[in-house]
Amino acid sequence: MIEVVAAVIRRGDKILICQRPQGKNLAGFWEFPGGKVEEGESKPFALARECREELNVELQVGQEICSVTHDYGAYSVYITFFECVLASGEPTSAEHQAIEWVPPAQLKNYTFCPADSSLIDKLCQ
Repeated sequence: MIEVVAAVIRRGDKILICQRPQGKNLAGFWEFPGGKVEEGESKPFALARECREELNVELQVGQEICSVTHDYGAYSVYITFFECVLASGEPTSAEHQAIEWVPPAQLKNYTFCPADSSLIDKLCQ
């Protein structure tokens, strides 16, 4: 089981999403920014670190939205999603193929990683 954290970063009426890079599992799929929790890290610390490394931003990590477990066959993930606010910086892609600001109603127009589907349903309500 891989423990993962992900950020729902809002700007006005849009949410930041990222496209996974070529050469990685689920390449080309869209996801919310974040990554693996390393041993000894708190979830908020791991999320802030991952977004600093991948997007060159500082986050203010807010409340937990939900958690989900998903089995991909070869591995399983346990993802915790958090509401977040940009504390400083403008997101730039240090790792992803693309990043976009998208209105929640349009999230279903993107092919997301399967583990994100329940959150997308929740955000589109």
